[in-house]
Amino acid sequence: MDVDQHWRIIAEQRRAIAHLLTTLTPQELDSPSLCEGWRIRDVAAHVALAPQPPGPLGMLREAARARGSFHRLNHDIAVRHADATPDPAADLSAVADSRRLPSVTNYRNIHYDVIVHAQDIARPLGHTIPVDPTAAAVAAQRVWTMGWPFWAKRRLRGITLVAEDSTWTAGSGPEVRGTTLDLLLLLTGRRSTVTGPGLAHL
Repeated sequence: MDVDQHWRIIAEQRRAIAHLLTTLTPQELDSPSLCEGWRIRDVAAHVALAPQPPGPLGMLREAARARGSFHRLNHDIAVRHADATPDPAADLSAVADSRRLPSVTNYRNIHYDVIVHAQDIARPLGHTIPVDPTAAAVAAQRVWTMGWPFWAKRRLRGITLVAEDSTWTAGSGPEVRGTTLDLLLLLTGRRSTVTGPGLAHL
């Protein structure tokens, strides 16, 4: 997948999230996402902030406020942005096609990040945001090989992951099968619908 294809998927997923947000009630926006401790609106804010990050001085202030915890920094920035944003759908729509990036990441990471966060938002509410299996496979391979923050290869050692809707596979041992998207969610520590004898090893 070339750079333009990555960005096309990113823009499509951002717009799909924004469209879903327009259908949600305030109560649904305040309900839990798949990310523990994150509301739906917080995850949406996190996605919207990727192309509009704080500057270097702002990041230093946020890091000090978070006492050096990257997870807490991400969470707190998102919560503050969410609380200050009356229309999260419009906020995300406005930056859907942006290719601006925080200095600490790259488009390959934004690719898997937006796909996973779309599911963090949609699935707890019983909604669906479709993902092309090829795009999900590219995201899964990125997470499998990257180490921090998911350490997927180490966490899931001893099993073989087999996608049922693409050619993606990884690991060795008893099989765990599912859609490429469900395997991606497993790789990133989310609840997902997977089957197979390898489940006993998880």
